[in-house]
Amino acid sequence: MKTSTKFGLALLACTVTVSFAQAADVPQPVILPEAKPAADDGWTFAASSYFWGAGMSGDVGQFGLPAVHVASDFGDILKDLDFAFMAIGEARHDRFSIFGDVIYTKVSTGSGTPLGVVANRVDLTSETFTGLLGAGYSVFLDGRSNLDLVAGARVWHASTDISFAGGVLDGVSASDGATWVDAMTGVRGRYFLTDKVYLSGWGLIGAGQADLDWDLAAGVGYEFSDRISAVAGYRALGVDYSHDGFVFNVVQQGPILGMVMRF
Repeated sequence: MKTSTKFGLALLACTVTVSFAQAADVPQPVILPEAKPAADDGWTFAASSYFWGAGMSGDVGQFGLPAVHVASDFGDILKDLDFAFMAIGEARHDRFSIFGDVIYTKVSTGSGTPLGVVANRVDLTSETFTGLLGAGYSVFLDGRSNLDLVAGARVWHASTDISFAGGVLDGVSASDGATWVDAMTGVRGRYFLTDKVYLSGWGLIGAGQADLDWDLAAGVGYEFSDRISAVAGYRALGVDYSHDGFVFNVVQQGPILGMVMRF
C-alpha cells in the first residue's frame, strides 16, 4: 500500500480516536506562595509543590482534523495519567517580587479498533508543559498582607503522538504539537484574617501568540509556623490558541491544594 494511502487511513482512524488525545491536553500555575515581606537587609523566598484536580472543556484540533469539542473531568484524566509535576516559587525584597510556576503532564491511552482491519490497536500519548515567569510590585503592603501589580510571560507546549499496531496501518505513527508564548499582566495578593489564617489569590490576563490567555485563583491558607503553611482553594485557567490547523481553545478548572515552605 502506498504511504499516502496509509496516512489517509491513519487520519480516518485518528478521527475515531482523537477524543482520547484531547483529554490528555491538560496543562496544567495555581496560587503562588507569598513570601513574607523581607527585612530591609535581604530577600525572602517561598517554594511549593501542589496538586490541582482539574477537569477540561473546550475545542481542540490536531493532525489537520477539524476541531472537536471535548469535556473531561479529573477522574477521566487521572486514570490515564503517567506523570505530573507542578511547582511554584517566589523571591521577595520589600515591595519587589519575582515569581515562577512550572507544570508538566504526560498522559497515555490506548484502544482496540472495532473491526481490526485498519488497525488492531491505536495508542496515544500527550504531553503538556506550561511555565510562567513574572515580576511584581506591591501597591499595598501592611505587615504580612500585600497586593501586587504583576507582569510576565507564559510559555505553552502541547503535543500528541499517535501510533497504530496491526492491520493495514501496522507501524504507522504521527505527531502534532505547538509551542507559543503570551504576555501576562494582573494582580495577586495575600490578606491575613488572623495571625494564622489568610486569603490568597490572583488574576492574570494576557495574549500574544494566543488570542487570549487568562488565569484566576482564590484560596484560604493556614500558617502552621513561620516556615510552613497550607493553602486550599479553586483555580481556573483558560487559553485560546490556533495556528496552522492546530487548535487549543480550552478551560481547565478544579480544586487546588499545596504546602508552602518559606526561608
